[in-house]
Amino acid sequence: MMLVAAGLAVPATAAAAGGHARFSALVFSRTAAFRHDSIPAGVAAIRQLGARNHFRVDATEDAAAFTDRNLARYDVVVFLSTTGDVLDDTQQGAFERYIRAGGGYAGIHAASDTEYDWAWYGGLVGAYFRDHPGAVNDQFQVATVNVLDRTTAATRPLPRRWQREEEWYNFRTNPRGTVRVLAEVDERTYDPRGYSVPEGSPGMGPHHPISWCHPYDGGRSFYTAMGHKAEYFSDPLLLAHILGGLRMAAGVERFGCGRPN
Repeated sequence: MMLVAAGLAVPATAAAAGGHARFSALVFSRTAAFRHDSIPAGVAAIRQLGARNHFRVDATEDAAAFTDRNLARYDVVVFLSTTGDVLDDTQQGAFERYIRAGGGYAGIHAASDTEYDWAWYGGLVGAYFRDHPGAVNDQFQVATVNVLDRTTAATRPLPRRWQREEEWYNFRTNPRGTVRVLAEVDERTYDPRGYSVPEGSPGMGPHHPISWCHPYDGGRSFYTAMGHKAEYFSDPLLLAHILGGLRMAAGVERFGCGRPN
C-alpha cells in the first residue's frame, strides 16, 4: 500500500501476515503496437500469484489509471507486454512522480518495446527492444539462461543453468554497467540473429542480459524479457522469477540491485 502526501505517492511500510509481506500491484497491459496473445494468461498468472502469496492485484488497460492519487495505492506497477506509446504527457508525469517518491516498476517481456520517445522510461526499463530470432511453426529456440546472481528473490528459485524456450530479445543497447544483470542467455546455445536486416542482425555477444534490476530516479526497477507465450505463464520457474521480481520492486524483499555488474 502507498500513501498520498503532498499529491505524491509515498511508499508505506508493508505489513507482515502469515510470514508474507502484503503489498499491492497494478498490472498495466495496454498496447499501441504489436499485441501479445499471452497477455490474458499473464494477468491471470499474476492474479494467482497474488492470491497465493497475499498481495493485491488490480489489472487495467486504461491509461487514465496513471494519476497521482491512483498510483499512490500501489507498491509496484507492472508493465506486462505493453507496446508502443501507451501514456500521454500528463500520465507520464504522474508515473515519473510515483517512481521518484519511491515506487516500484516491474517490466515483463515487451515492456521494453514501449515508449521509445520517452527517454525517462527508457532509463527505467533499462534497454529498448531491437529484434528477436524468428519462430518455426510457432516454436522458438530452446537456449540456456545463465543465472548470474542467485542471491535475490527473483533468482534464488532458479537453477544456475536454466534451459527454456523463449522469444529471445536482442536490445538496442546493452544495459550492463548501469543495471545489475541477474541472468543472461548463452548465445552459444542458440542462433541469436534477429530479423531487423535481411541477413539477420547480430545478437548481443557473449554477455547477453535477459533479466536485470536497478534503482532508478528514487524508485526500484526490475525487468525480465521472458514471457512471450501464454503457455510460459504455467512454468513454475518463470512464475517464481516474476514473483521474486515483483516482491523486490515492491520493496518487501531485499532489493540488492544497487551495484551494476
